[in-house]
Amino acid sequence: MKFRPCIDLHQGKVKQIVGSTLREDGQAKTNFETDAKSSYFASLYKAAGMAGGHVIMLGPGNEEAALDALAAYPGGMQVGGGINPSNAKKYLDAGASHVIVTSYVFKDGKIDFERLKELVAVVTKDRLVLDLSCKKKTVDGPYYVVTDRWEKFTDFPVTKENVELLAGFCNEFLVHAVDVEGKRQGMLEDLVQVLGEWSPIPVTYAGGARSIEDLDLANDLGKGRVDITIGSALDIFGGDLEWTKVVAWHNAHNAPSTSSKSSDSVQELCDFIKSKSPKRTGGMTASAIKKAFETNEDVESLLEEGVKRNLLKKDKTTYHVVEQ
Repeated sequence: MKFRPCIDLHQGKVKQIVGSTLREDGQAKTNFETDAKSSYFASLYKAAGMAGGHVIMLGPGNEEAALDALAAYPGGMQVGGGINPSNAKKYLDAGASHVIVTSYVFKDGKIDFERLKELVAVVTKDRLVLDLSCKKKTVDGPYYVVTDRWEKFTDFPVTKENVELLAGFCNEFLVHAVDVEGKRQGMLEDLVQVLGEWSPIPVTYAGGARSIEDLDLANDLGKGRVDITIGSALDIFGGDLEWTKVVAWHNAHNAPSTSSKSSDSVQELCDFIKSKSPKRTGGMTASAIKKAFETNEDVESLLEEGVKRNLLKKDKTTYHVVEQ
């Protein structure tokens, strides 16, 4: 299980907003607001080696701040908020590892598979994250995906079958537990548990976590398969949970195993790809790398390790070196 950092943007500033309090007129109840630039937080995450976090644009007026964060940690952060086929590539080109989408795909309370396929055609499955932020309609009922500032229910329940279905269209899921988001009152444990059981692809849970004990609990409930993000509870966002302790927890739970490939071998591979990549494509296919790179180690494993360490980025069958 990994910790996934976050940067929430509202009216051009880094903020932490309570649950579904964001309204159509742009007003919202906030836990935290700062004049520190988004790039400051992105640089903090980069220094900690925590890739895979997300930048969320809550309403208009956040594009510049989002681009600043992406520029500070190229390849290290995902971006969401108003993403559609016409603007997605701009954010990917600006340094986003993935784009995060809800409302464009879930339109008028229903999932639109034609829109989803259109989006996949533009950004590819490998760089798409679907946001399945959800809440229950009834106490004993299933969770349903919600859209439009988390105010509107869709008719799409979060079930094993639906999670497996959508996994065929994207690389990851992001799931905000709307009822507890920003409230620091504990997680929705049942949601964490089923995400760990159902999702065949990486999934990040957000909502209510507030302590190291919650990280341990999420790790147990999700069987190590559900990553987690914490916002309002962190001291860098005005809370009590020390960022340095979260970094230490993450590092302790994601230490390289004894079977991991050496840093030298992975770095040599990255240097080779960078030196041999055609200028036209800026990358090399796995087959071309295997033919040309001389090593006694398994090239496929080295490539996978390079992606995990955010040294390489995979685009369909082509590998590109991430500029650090």
